[in-house]
Amino acid sequence: MTAIHRPSHRPSPGTAAVLLLPLLAGGLVALGLGVYGRAHTPTGFAIGPAGFSGALPMKAWLTTGAFALAIVQVVTALSMWGRLGIELPDGVHRWSGRLAFLLTIPVAFHCLYALGLQFDVPRVLAHSLLGCFFYGVFTAKMLALPKRDAPGWTLPLLGGLAFTALVGLWLTSSLWFFTAVGVKV
Repeated sequence: MTAIHRPSHRPSPGTAAVLLLPLLAGGLVALGLGVYGRAHTPTGFAIGPAGFSGALPMKAWLTTGAFALAIVQVVTALSMWGRLGIELPDGVHRWSGRLAFLLTIPVAFHCLYALGLQFDVPRVLAHSLLGCFFYGVFTAKMLALPKRDAPGWTLPLLGGLAFTALVGLWLTSSLWFFTAVGVKV
C-alpha cells in the first residue's frame, strides 16, 4: 500500500496563478447557489425523507454522517502528507470524501429548493452562507486537485476550509436540531 505524499519540490511563488480558474469557479458556484437560494420561491417541500420521520431528521443525520466522514478526511489527509507516522489504506481518503459529498447532496437540495437562502435568523443566515461557501470551496478544491504546479499549501488550505465549513454547517443544523428538538430518526 502506497500513500500519496506531497511533492518534494517547492513550487515557485508564481504558480499561484494556476489557482485563478479553480478559485473563480468556486466563487461562482458559491455565488450562484446564494443567488438561486434567495431568488427561488421556497416550496416548503423538496424530497421525501426516505426512512426518516421527516425532512429535518433526515438532514440532521445525513449531515452528521458527512461530518463524521469529514473527520476521516482530516485523519487520512494527515496520513497522506506524512503527519501521523502511519500509512492508511489507499483510497480511504477518496472514498470517504466521495461518500461525505454524496450525503450532502439531498440535504443541500432540500435546503435550497424547499427553504431557500434565509437571513431573518442569525443561525439560519450563517447556515445558508456556510452551505454556499462549502460548495464553492469544494469546487475549487476539486478543480485544483489535478494541478501539479499549484503551491504546496493549496490542498491543505482548501481542504481545511471545506472541513471548517462542514463543521459550521453541522453546528448550525444537526447539533441545533439534536439539542433543540431531540434525537429523532
